[in-house]
Amino acid sequence: MPGLTIHLPAVGGYAHAAAALAAHEREPSDIVHVVEYVTPAVDPTTVAAGRDVLLDGTVAPVSTIPVRGFPGSADPYRVAVTAYPGGGMLRGTDRDVLRVADGVVYLPSVYTTEGEFAEQYRACLLRVRELLSPLRLGLDALVLTTDYTATATRASYPRCGRPRRELLGDGPVHPGAAGILVDVPLAPGAMVALDSVAATGPLHAVNPGWARYDTLTYKPAVVAGRHVFGAGFGALDPVTQTAVHEHDLLAQAAFVYGNIAAVFGAAGGAHAVSLLEYVTPDAVSAYPRLADLRAEYFPGAVVTSVVCDALLRPEFLIEVVPRGLLPERAAA
Repeated sequence: MPGLTIHLPAVGGYAHAAAALAAHEREPSDIVHVVEYVTPAVDPTTVAAGRDVLLDGTVAPVSTIPVRGFPGSADPYRVAVTAYPGGGMLRGTDRDVLRVADGVVYLPSVYTTEGEFAEQYRACLLRVRELLSPLRLGLDALVLTTDYTATATRASYPRCGRPRRELLGDGPVHPGAAGILVDVPLAPGAMVALDSVAATGPLHAVNPGWARYDTLTYKPAVVAGRHVFGAGFGALDPVTQTAVHEHDLLAQAAFVYGNIAAVFGAAGGAHAVSLLEYVTPDAVSAYPRLADLRAEYFPGAVVTSVVCDALLRPEFLIEVVPRGLLPERAAA
């Protein structure tokens, strides 16, 4: 049944994630996706041990996301869990596992350590295509991609455009996308890590009329059933393509939240169920000031906040990746 997916915000370790799952009356067998946000200080064996305890034999896709830290916290890692009654449908084993719940396909994160930047990006997309193939889905089923690259490769980032164009095609539907800069990779030599989500049913892109997206390989949002997957939103004017409100986190956040609200309105009146907020080190001290503003725009949305090293536009202090849910009448 639609609307039964629960997105839990990232919490400080697997013990806290287990408690949050229990508080929502969900079992380990309901887990469809686990996201580990790991800092350079993390002990991988501790994370793996906690994962085994939480999953308790359940096989679920795991996304491992490198981050610099968390606003106001010294946690070495945090865990976010998505759950659906019964755990949906399982495909694959070990790190190749997928789960499908309410038409959404949850995948593990992927990376490679071989090749130069664009070759690694291409390899990641090909790996995602390989993971989707048992479901008879291709890259045209993607609804969201989030890539993690380093500040040192910021100048090389436009090179990912060619493999995206060649492998994702000409649309008309492209996934939402976000690009985050993190300087400690998942493995030595990995210049790109890719996290992605797909869907099994018909998709349609959402664009309030912003012409800049006509030539890009991503869209402001994609609708799959009742689910709305937003791209990463930064303080970039969608008409002039210039960054706005430099050095002002509150103004940037207001601009970002307003654009997300406009896109969700264009999607058919979706309400936000979760927000993933990436903030830069320069924004951490002011970040608590966003709480009231966020609540005005998106009451009830769960929030995961992480600190990255930087964002693709140096002027950006925050990038927000939202997910929403449409009213049943809008998705009918």
